[in-house]
Amino acid sequence: MNIIVAVYSDWGIGYNGSQPVVIPEDRRYFREITDGGVVIAGRRTFEDFPGALPNRKNIVLTKDSSYAADGAIVVHSVKEALEETAGVDPDKVFVIGGGEIYRLFLPMCNTAYVTKIEASPESDTFFPNLDALPDWELARSSETLESNGIEYTFCIYLRKSSAGAPLAAP
Repeated sequence: MNIIVAVYSDWGIGYNGSQPVVIPEDRRYFREITDGGVVIAGRRTFEDFPGALPNRKNIVLTKDSSYAADGAIVVHSVKEALEETAGVDPDKVFVIGGGEIYRLFLPMCNTAYVTKIEASPESDTFFPNLDALPDWELARSSETLESNGIEYTFCIYLRKSSAGAPLAAP
């Protein structure tokens, strides 16, 4: 299972349920990486999109038992979300946020697609700093890119195996 996230310089990911700084190229990258797969999102993250993401199985995790979402499967526990991904290639399952959903699923993920955006807008939601976690390592990164005066880098982090070697790249 994978995580895909855009983080700011302080590993912030959002403010008031939305992304303060958006890089159009990151949105394209997100579409390309998750296309044809399964995405798992929390309710607030799902509601930040214009609707269910096309060409993907959308799973929304919420505590609200009356919640319904057009084009998405609504679940109420991590276990239910995992049941919905049964039989799917784990390389095609992506956790897409928000903060609480990332924290719940990070222990189950082996690959993290992280877009590092060189900006520090006010954030009230943060992603764990993978550079500071001993069980994660940076496997690959793009050159520094620029969009509308903001620098960013596409990074892939891999969870280290129990032997200390990285797992196979996707």
